[in-house]
Amino acid sequence: MARFITIEGGEGAGKSTAQRFIADRLAERGITTVQTREPGGTPLAEAIRQTLLSVDGEAPVEMTELLLVFAARAQHLAKVIEPALLRGDWVLSDRFTDATYAYQGAARGLSTATILHLEQLVQGGRQPDKVLILDLPPEIGMARARSRGELDRFEREDHDFYERVRAGYLMRAKAMPERYSVIDAGQALPQVESALSAEIEAWFDER
Repeated sequence: MARFITIEGGEGAGKSTAQRFIADRLAERGITTVQTREPGGTPLAEAIRQTLLSVDGEAPVEMTELLLVFAARAQHLAKVIEPALLRGDWVLSDRFTDATYAYQGAARGLSTATILHLEQLVQGGRQPDKVLILDLPPEIGMARARSRGELDRFEREDHDFYERVRAGYLMRAKAMPERYSVIDAGQALPQVESALSAEIEAWFDER
């Protein structure tokens, strides 16, 4: 049966690396995966991503940012996520709506009620089957981000912003522990991969 898995966390948490690792382990079991990301995943949604991340030109205000995120998500769901699940593929997404609650909600200060309204409008009942939160202190994540080169608009936010992002994620995980797993992303890569492997095994035990 197809499953929808999302990987969340602040900047530099290793989401892309974790996504590839999970896809490889699932492939060993004969499972076809679609690896995608948010904002993005389709040409139109990727164009919105560039607008959101760009440090040039006019920066979107908080509400514009939120609406653009959900516009990209609507396209992503219609063109990538839902068709893949209908085919029976597993979908692995680097970020989804939990990122909106963490970034635009907890960090930007937009109301949970507003985000929830847009979530219901755009997603209907679609939710991830499992959410992996790669958690680490913001100073470690931002040091990793800086080591990759030029920073985008979000990566240029201050330490307090990322403390709020982290707190937003952990609050979501605490409220719904049956759907969320928090992994210490500050560990060495072999330890992170071991934790991811344990999560994958648990998914199959549940089935």
